[in-house]
Amino acid sequence: MKLTVHVDGGSRGNPGPAAAGAVASNASGEIVGERGELIGEATNNVAEYRAVLLGAALAAELGATELALVNDSELIAHQLNGKYKVKHVDMKPLYAEAIAALDQFESWSIRCVRREHNEHADLLVNQTLDAGAL
Repeated sequence: MKLTVHVDGGSRGNPGPAAAGAVASNASGEIVGERGELIGEATNNVAEYRAVLLGAALAAELGATELALVNDSELIAHQLNGKYKVKHVDMKPLYAEAIAALDQFESWSIRCVRREHNEHADLLVNQTLDAGAL
């Protein structure tokens, strides 16, 4: 079964309070699951990687064998696709963890879209941050 999972991560400040969000939909575009997660103090890039991990976990729990990730971070998408090298020492473990999580699927892909095409995941990140600030 193939799922498309929109993921987003963000921090308020860089670093600052951070969260990740993932929204899974099936082939007909129906949302079949969503999740937000507070991740504590982190940079935007760390939050984006944590969103990929959250999305992969959600897809696996929903029984996906194929995963199409959609995010709004060109850096993370290109690093995971192998177009960019991961140079920052703190990002290398997150990259390795993400690749391991994605390799559990028979096939996977990631593509970057403009932020306005990733609204649901972005909204989930902000709702999660707002709920954590109470």
